[in-house]
Amino acid sequence: MRLVSGKLAVCVSLLACGCSGRGDEAYVKTAFVMGVPAQIKVYTADHPAADRLASDILREWDRISKEFSYSEPYSYTAFLNKKALTEWVRLDDELYSLLQTSLEYYHLTGGAFDVTFAPLWPIWKEAAASKKMPAKEEIERALAGIGSSHIKIDHARRMARFDAPVQVNLGGILRGYCFVRAHKMLKERAADIAWPVELRLGGNMMTYGQRDWYYEVNDPFDENKTLGRFRFDKGVVLASSGRAHFVQIEGKLYSHILDLKTGYPLPDFSNFVAYYPSIDDENFIPSAVLSLMGREKAFATLDKVKGSAGVWIDGAGNLQLHSNESSRASWEKKKCLFCF
Repeated sequence: MRLVSGKLAVCVSLLACGCSGRGDEAYVKTAFVMGVPAQIKVYTADHPAADRLASDILREWDRISKEFSYSEPYSYTAFLNKKALTEWVRLDDELYSLLQTSLEYYHLTGGAFDVTFAPLWPIWKEAAASKKMPAKEEIERALAGIGSSHIKIDHARRMARFDAPVQVNLGGILRGYCFVRAHKMLKERAADIAWPVELRLGGNMMTYGQRDWYYEVNDPFDENKTLGRFRFDKGVVLASSGRAHFVQIEGKLYSHILDLKTGYPLPDFSNFVAYYPSIDDENFIPSAVLSLMGREKAFATLDKVKGSAGVWIDGAGNLQLHSNESSRASWEKKKCLFCF
């Protein structure tokens, strides 16, 4: 749930193999955004046009990274955190919407998702470094300084204020928001874009245009193995991997995803991968939020989204698939890493 911002490093390459295995050429541009790899892959021979599109999307993602960074001293988030305890702070439409969304997820998860988690993060960072469990009292003190209920919003005036010394970190929802913004940009240029586009940000993937797409789900305990893959003709896949940045403390592996109701890492969890047929759906919820609801509630929530599917991987690496009858994604169990 940490947001890392910095300079946007960009790399361009041309690939001769596509997701469908048909061997058609793709123009690829990569960068590093919010502490994770970002990639835009455009299936067209018009490389100048592909470069303009990819550059615009990556530039927008970099803007989001910087303007809403927790650590950037002159970001909108930093300004809110500095002022909101002593005065009402006016919000622009974007920050207002992000705060509203954060509070919706807070209530949906019963407080397990909370953008005011700042006091807990250094405790677990130190625990990971020292490989020693933090004291229970230390966790309790940190939890006392956390709570999205302390964020007050005056909707009529579009202003916010804190009634306790909390700090907002929007890192947990910004990657999903990057996809929302990219999708809007692609729709606005629909008349000029006749090619499929694949967008990746960390373990998340969004597609534009119909094609034989696939998303591979890796074994959380062996990066050289995959458990299977989703195949679909369009949609978005969001992953919340607790093992991607797991920590070992006192000989036991812990997820880096924290349950803010308890202050401890999410138990018995490795990964949750959610497929949505469209990012436009009003019930679209990031997998990180669904993970904090637990497997059964996460699957029940996915059921409300027509055409969706999900894969839950527990702490032992056991996989459970859940798919709507009308799901646009099919699941294929893979026998080896390079089988297509």
